Amino acid sequence: MAIGKRLNKAREGVDREKLYPLAEAIKMVKERAKAKFDETIEVAINLGVDPRHADQMVRGVVTLPNGTGRTLRVGVFARGAKADEAKAAGADVVGAEDLVEKVQNGSIDFDRCIATPDMMPLVGRLGKVLGPRGLMPNPKIGTVTMDVTGAVKGAKGGSVEFRVEKAGILQAGVGKASFSEEKLVENIKALADAVSKAKPTGSKGTYIQRVAVSSTMGPGVKVEPGTILG
Repeated sequence: MAIGKRLNKAREGVDREKLYPLAEAIKMVKERAKAKFDETIEVAINLGVDPRHADQMVRGVVTLPNGTGRTLRVGVFARGAKADEAKAAGADVVGAEDLVEKVQNGSIDFDRCIATPDMMPLVGRLGKVLGPRGLMPNPKIGTVTMDVTGAVKGAKGGSVEFRVEKAGILQAGVGKASFSEEKLVENIKALADAVSKAKPTGSKGTYIQRVAVSSTMGPGVKVEPGTILG
């Protein structure tokens, strides 16, 4: 009941049908983020795509200019010099066969997974474990790479993976409620720009259709799509 009352109070002053300019929407969301922890600010974008078709899949990675406010644990599958490089770059977990065995036994001590190309035959065995968690390394988003240092530092520095879901909705955390409005606006525009550039060839009509921002415990505020670009 307490949560219901708090959410109802937070919804006061939010017109559920109105589309707000991005800066105004962020201001409203921040004002209503009243939880006892630093809530994550999230954006949801409805895209004019049908991800069931291969030529309409949208996915990628973007480095947010102001970071995410979250410290990610990064796991790297690599051997020899590349393993040493990963450790030097700040990776939390590094290994080869030993790390594969740990993951197979259910021990996943990382939030982002990177692998060198030569490790993929081994890592490929973990598809059923890593895939459903969205952790499977993929060259399209830069997590299968020989540039281990760049990938690790990117993950630690605020890079965000995005992927459209079955219903054509893409969701991502873009910062914390403690961030300034300006920093959140910059982060959302950086995400929107990356999503726009990832527009698939099979997408017809309006690509970015609806946008909403919210905090972890707060109400969603609808955003005028044109204000998140540029």
